[in-house]
Amino acid sequence: MGEEEYFIDNITNLFIQNILTKEEKEFNLNILYGKDTTIDHIISICKKYPIMSSFQIVLIKEAQDLNRSMDELISYIKKPLNSTILILNYKHKSIDKRKSIYKEILKIGKVFESKRLYDNQVQNWIFEKFTNSGYIIDKKSVILINEHLGTNLSKIDNEIEKLLLIKKGNKNIISDDIEMYIGISKEFNNFELTKAIGEKNFDKAFQIAQYFCENANSNPLVVTISVIFNFFNKLLIYHANSKASQKEMSKLLSVNPYFLAEYSTASINYNLKEVVMIISLIRDYDLYSKGVKIKKANSDLLKELITRIFNSV
Repeated sequence: MGEEEYFIDNITNLFIQNILTKEEKEFNLNILYGKDTTIDHIISICKKYPIMSSFQIVLIKEAQDLNRSMDELISYIKKPLNSTILILNYKHKSIDKRKSIYKEILKIGKVFESKRLYDNQVQNWIFEKFTNSGYIIDKKSVILINEHLGTNLSKIDNEIEKLLLIKKGNKNIISDDIEMYIGISKEFNNFELTKAIGEKNFDKAFQIAQYFCENANSNPLVVTISVIFNFFNKLLIYHANSKASQKEMSKLLSVNPYFLAEYSTASINYNLKEVVMIISLIRDYDLYSKGVKIKKANSDLLKELITRIFNSV
């Protein structure tokens, strides 16, 4: 159960791939969907004995669609058939741990809670995905993937698998590969934009903003403004905890220690008072970008925001 689908799907696939042979699956793999079935139907299948196999699997996908009726499963869970492996995929949220159904499952089974990863955890996951597959990837390339694909692990995994298939024998993954095969510009992206802002490199920041304006479909304004806001919000935390150790700061900012140097540089270029002013400014432009406040065409907003950030300090 939980928000992150990737781990739920992977664990489920491990059961299906390793418990039943190809021949056994034909008679002993039962896949039902929460919105298309009933508890009575699930229980009736669970009580059947496997055919020419030690086990049968009863997989309930989208079990959250069973809603309140899930409690009716308790009668079966209290007296389960040992040859039936019942798997409930409860996605996008978690069962209330105070409920009887949860407590009864824990008595005889296992519950895995699949929590959505934070950005820094996603970056570690991407890095480990490559290294566990025998590939070498640099930190910048990891960030490019995370920034472009977000925190959807299934989407990221799909893109990585395609990239590894293309690379095959070449075990080194560089930013050129990310740009070529995943479609992310290694020079014009949100990571490079916040880095340029932090370094007070106006020419580079404005150049990236211009590129984003010309390629608005692949660089949504709302997303970019959110990234800039998060950067300055973390910079605010950096200022407020300036005496923290590197390990503590990394935890406070939820970033890899590798990137703390960026915030150190930015903290020199933007003092605490300036950071607070800039955050207020970004909030205004966030409202402009969403149409809450009326200003001018969205195509000019980012360039204007960048200019005002640099001119406000």
